[in-house]
Amino acid sequence: MGWVSAGDYEVALDDGKVVCRNAAGRRLKSVPSKIADHAAVVGLRQLTEWLERHERQCLADVERWMVRSLPVPFAVVVGVWADPAWQAALRDLVVTGADGEVAGFLRDADPERGLGLVDLDGDSVRITPDLVRLPHPVLLDDLEELREFAAELEVTQRAQQLFREVWHRPAALDAGADSVEEYAGGRFKEQRFLHGRASQLGYRVRGGNAVCSVLEDDRTVEARVWVGDYEGYEESETGPLVFTDDAGRVLKLGQVGPVAWSEGMRMAAALYAGRDIEDEERAA
Repeated sequence: MGWVSAGDYEVALDDGKVVCRNAAGRRLKSVPSKIADHAAVVGLRQLTEWLERHERQCLADVERWMVRSLPVPFAVVVGVWADPAWQAALRDLVVTGADGEVAGFLRDADPERGLGLVDLDGDSVRITPDLVRLPHPVLLDDLEELREFAAELEVTQRAQQLFREVWHRPAALDAGADSVEEYAGGRFKEQRFLHGRASQLGYRVRGGNAVCSVLEDDRTVEARVWVGDYEGYEESETGPLVFTDDAGRVLKLGQVGPVAWSEGMRMAAALYAGRDIEDEERAA
């Protein structure tokens, strides 16, 4: 954007930061304190904060589409592509066809020419689907090969897709069990630290549980890990991982789909990773 007058100076945005130049046109190292409260400076800083929130929201929305395996109308992707924040969040994500096969990495979206992709042969192709599918990585059969190919293309995904941690349900799983104990028992010196860990990771805490909701096969499944029903100063530990349906009924592990399983295990592992290691070492 252009320069805006601010008293005896001019200010502008450059790469998300407010910059300033004097009347002679020389750019200064910082914004002088005497114009820090000028309307133009305040306005640009507020705009910067809004743009940062907008970028975070776009990224969160795209990751939600992916985690929930929600097909997105072609018109929506085309409509938001002109926005740099949306484009950065969507660029280089793996797109699959209606048959679940990988179509390529998303590079462009044009209302007339369709989606621009780099396919698995490294060629540029165009497709115009009614719905754009951005699959969860656990649903990609050749995930490791795609990761290697992405590295060759120097693909950088802002939304975690290819390089998102995934967990596959083990073949020896007790399908009749109703909880996973693998990440239970992670000790925290104070319960508020465990609650803070959940919030830091982006998970909501409701009714004493850190929760993660997944829409899979037209059914909502919620992964839950007990973290305590208040933020106290007493020692606490992570509980087992359970899955519930939209009525709050606990599901048997054999009833849990691959995406819900992966996201639930991802949450449980991330909470457990923040445990107090020093206490464990002393106990050992």
